[in-house]
Amino acid sequence: MISVDGLTVEFGGTTLFKDISFAINDKDRIALMGKNGAGKSTMLKIIAGEKTASRGRVTVPADNIIAYLPQHLITNDNCTVFEETAKAFAEALDMEHEINALNEQLSSRTDYESEEYYGIIEKLSTLSEKFYSQEETNYDAEIEKILLGLGFLRSDFNRQTSEFSGGWRMRIELAKILLKKPDLILLDEPTNHLDIESVQWLEEFLVNSAKAVMIISHDKAFVDNITTRTIEITMGRAYDYKVNYSKYLELRLERREQQQRQFDDQQKMIADNQDFIDRFKGTYSKTNQVQSRVRMLEKLEIVEVDEVDTSALKLRFPPSPRSGSYPVIAEHITKKYGDHIVFSDTSFTIQRGDRVAFVGKNGEGKSTLVKAIMGEIEFDGKLTLGHNAMIGYFAQNQASILDEENTVYQTIDDVAVGDIRTKIKDLLGAFMFGGDSWTKKVKVLSGGERTRLAMIKLLLEPVNLLILDEPTNHLDLKTKDILKSALMDYDGTLILVSHDRDFLDGLVGKVFEFGNKRVKEHLSGIREFLEKKKMDNLKELERNISK
Repeated sequence: MISVDGLTVEFGGTTLFKDISFAINDKDRIALMGKNGAGKSTMLKIIAGEKTASRGRVTVPADNIIAYLPQHLITNDNCTVFEETAKAFAEALDMEHEINALNEQLSSRTDYESEEYYGIIEKLSTLSEKFYSQEETNYDAEIEKILLGLGFLRSDFNRQTSEFSGGWRMRIELAKILLKKPDLILLDEPTNHLDIESVQWLEEFLVNSAKAVMIISHDKAFVDNITTRTIEITMGRAYDYKVNYSKYLELRLERREQQQRQFDDQQKMIADNQDFIDRFKGTYSKTNQVQSRVRMLEKLEIVEVDEVDTSALKLRFPPSPRSGSYPVIAEHITKKYGDHIVFSDTSFTIQRGDRVAFVGKNGEGKSTLVKAIMGEIEFDGKLTLGHNAMIGYFAQNQASILDEENTVYQTIDDVAVGDIRTKIKDLLGAFMFGGDSWTKKVKVLSGGERTRLAMIKLLLEPVNLLILDEPTNHLDLKTKDILKSALMDYDGTLILVSHDRDFLDGLVGKVFEFGNKRVKEHLSGIREFLEKKKMDNLKELERNISK
């Protein structure tokens, strides 16, 4: 059992949460819920040992392994997919190598009575006991099974990790976590980078093979399928429900209604007593009663009603400078890594004012084509940006490359120029960064807050070609709606890479379908495109990319 006792996190005079305690038992399937900024990711990092609480402690049994997959990941690209995944077994392999080395030392030494010789024997005995107590594992077979389950092909195993998008590299990290067979798996938005088949495989793995699991996710179906317990962090407190997410929503509503009734009753009682005090203050015969009620009100603990997240982004893009008639013209574009062809002989024209969705299975080249447009990678063929094309680019890893030591205000102040410098605080406020948030350092922000901050950076200068690569991954439903509303009013050219059908619906008028090493253009919105493909959603497209 892992014990969380009295955790409190404070910074800059602000308390994120206070005196939170709960236990994590074997086979627990916990959803960690709460609005963006409530402290969910911070809680996971503390349990994982990556952050330290201001007060309180996390007690973990000595032999327990905790594995943590963060929202944002910075990876090194210096080996193949298989080699990187095999690092999950690094400790066991290192022990095996050390055992072999110690045995070699013993076989070559003749000082059988020396302290050094006995020291080697003792060390070998300890290591061997630990090593051979582990379950015997066919490492190569286990790695292959996990990688295939997460959507990799066998032909991917010997490709360099640098050839893969951030989402696929996140899958490699997830594979390493699952291979370690930890006692507790901590996952922060794990489905953001998975297609439907991989999500279903992960659900089955977590339910049938994992020990304890704690998950942060905005994917309601995934959370409901996995979890049997919900811990909500709100207003600095934690509420523990022994039910899944859907049932938790019902119980939370009942709890808030009860709180509201108690609050209303208390407020009426306070008003009645205050009225009595005001009416009889100074009346000699009522002095004791008045003083008694004053003391009672002074000591009264006010009932708190849990907040409802009614915050909203009033987001408006600045007017776009006029671009040429054709912001992007691609002629016979081909991109490959070694023998692996991502897409070939791709030609298309994006006209000024077009709203285009890039859709298809992960790994089919959506982000790669974006990088080609941005000039970040080399390719065969010709790609021309139109006259006066001014690009605003939001990448999947945008939030992870913010300077963690800067404050929220500094992050924007460092890039703001011109008149916008006088409106930084207004801009931050529109993105739900109130006055108490301006001095927070980026490193204490939640994933959703970082994403919003990165989005502000994108909006600081007018652009006429806006490219957003999975912009909604770390946004809650309310913020997604607000961003969509702003994009509806955007007067430039828009390219959106997204798996989110609801977000794309009504927002785009062209669909570029990626699959089978080609890019096919459809002159329709996302709803018409899916109807033509006889699919209900983009997740089905990921399974039926060959249609």
